[in-house]
Amino acid sequence: MCKSCKGKYYMTTAIAYTSGKPHIGNTYEIVLADSIARYKRLEGYDVFFQTGTDEHGQKIEEKANGAGVSPKEYVDGVAGQVKAIWDLMNTSYDKFIRTTDADHERQVQKIFKRLYQQGDIYKGHYEGLYCTPCESFFTESQLADGKCPDCGGEVTPAKEEAYFFKMSKYADRLIDYINSHPEFIQPVSRKNEMMNNFLLPGLTDLCVSRTSFRWGIPVDFDPKHVVYVWLDALTNYITGIGYDCDGNSTEQFARDWPADLHLIGKDIIRFHTIYWPIFLMALDLPLPKQIFGHPWLLQGEGKMSKSKGNVLYADELVDFFGVDAVRYFVLHEMPYDNDGTISWELLVERLNSDLANTLGNLVNRTISMSNKYFGGEVKRTGVIGEADADLKQVVTGTVEKVAAKMEQLRVADAMTEIFNLFKRCNKYIDETMPWALAKDESQRDRLAEVLYNLVESISIGTTLLSPFMPETAEKIFAQIHGRSRSFEELGSFGLYESGTHVTEKPEILFARLDMEEVLAKAAELHPLAEEEAAPLEPGIDIEPKDEITYDDFTRLQFQVGEIIACEEVPKSKKLLCSQVRIGSQTKQIVSGIKAHYSAQEMVGKKVMVLVNLKPAKLAGVLSEGMLLCAEDDQGALSLLVPERKMPSGAEIS
Repeated sequence: MCKSCKGKYYMTTAIAYTSGKPHIGNTYEIVLADSIARYKRLEGYDVFFQTGTDEHGQKIEEKANGAGVSPKEYVDGVAGQVKAIWDLMNTSYDKFIRTTDADHERQVQKIFKRLYQQGDIYKGHYEGLYCTPCESFFTESQLADGKCPDCGGEVTPAKEEAYFFKMSKYADRLIDYINSHPEFIQPVSRKNEMMNNFLLPGLTDLCVSRTSFRWGIPVDFDPKHVVYVWLDALTNYITGIGYDCDGNSTEQFARDWPADLHLIGKDIIRFHTIYWPIFLMALDLPLPKQIFGHPWLLQGEGKMSKSKGNVLYADELVDFFGVDAVRYFVLHEMPYDNDGTISWELLVERLNSDLANTLGNLVNRTISMSNKYFGGEVKRTGVIGEADADLKQVVTGTVEKVAAKMEQLRVADAMTEIFNLFKRCNKYIDETMPWALAKDESQRDRLAEVLYNLVESISIGTTLLSPFMPETAEKIFAQIHGRSRSFEELGSFGLYESGTHVTEKPEILFARLDMEEVLAKAAELHPLAEEEAAPLEPGIDIEPKDEITYDDFTRLQFQVGEIIACEEVPKSKKLLCSQVRIGSQTKQIVSGIKAHYSAQEMVGKKVMVLVNLKPAKLAGVLSEGMLLCAEDDQGALSLLVPERKMPSGAEIS
């Protein structure tokens, strides 16, 4: 089959910001993108997969100054770290672009000048609130509790001469496009957020240049200005494949644009679904076919933070678990729409249960039995048993199930289907009991057929697994002396060549890990700094309530709950609506804590819940319990959380 039979597929990740070494949450995106790229190649697409680094802006300039090096020296170092981690994770990108590449910088200058000459960009003055980490200006009304609505950080007043892009000129056209192309922004929740929060209320003109710092691409006709980072960064998707603003674009650009997929984090969805399409409209270029805003990978109780000592890095995790185990975890544990959670404990549990037991044990048992009973030969005899038909149906049916999930970019669900195939193989061993068949010489041909069916099922499952865990797939094929199938071959059962010999000594794919040993090593790797002793803070007194009896107390049911989703209550300045998992049930709880917690930082928290409170409606939303908080004399709230790790549903007494 020719590689390009199904046509081209151009996909990109967001380019990593070179402010520091990427943690595992950042690394998740490149692994996710790689799995999609590899799967599309398996399907027969001619894939071009681009990633890279975003290297300009005020934050970079400040970081470089603090390090005592030039901005270029600083970004060279960080870009090298990014690329090293992308390579460590065995990602198959075709191009790594840097926004300091000379050809990219030239095109950005030409694009800026063209947009200025055609009247889309004009010079003015900007006065607003600026978030340095996000490189973004905001109006007072756009802030969330006085903080940046994107990262929650501080904003500072800023006033300077700047060039602006007339966003409103293209807003109606973009709204029409989004409404007529339901697949354009995914998941749907991201589309609704952009439409309701930004497009429908009306777009303000966008600041596209700065004069208060120098680390950026100069505006060639007004060199005291540098190009605003988003106009610079977003255009990498076209400059990287040969776009030329003067009309001399490459053959690759003509073939690959528009992009089939921009894969980005949900925190930068606004820039990609509003600013970027409008820039493209102004350049008279087609829009990308799909923009997918993936959720975040959180560590423990919240976002990763160096100050909390809870940042996990891919290279550290690989040292403990191996590349494919880390790939498996971040891909399998990330929901389609909601944030996922990573921890040392969860990694160990998944490696031991899914990788060592379900997959590794299956391959090892099958090869070992083939060697024990037939000298390693895997031979088809045609002696069919009762369990065979269902096994074959599950195995070949998995191909369509995986294809359907991957078409929707539901990667975690696709991996679940693949591991269901491996689980079915393990069940088949229990059903057919090869060790019992081996005791009866008259069942020898039946035993051979059972082992053939297992090796063939493993071959199909391993081919499906290869986009997600490529090194593991190579190891399995090497041990069974098999090959990866073409996509068309995956629907056929029986292509493993009869008479093939498996390896004499099967390799352990994943060794089980001891939880306590891993946690002890992890603690050595990330020791939390001991806090200096501080004088006792003065306490506060509150008005006492009437005494209660023990019987009064026992009527109240308190349990540990885990917040699995949270969103703001529409038209309310105070309320958040949380979905709280308590044991096997989920309760919806509305809390007046919006001034103290953002919806995104609530997800993943273990909290103390009053669960038998009579349901009531707050701002029209049903609340089925109460989250317990402490309040100081200034009115600041703090959720009460368990001091130690406790399961959801644990009773509080």
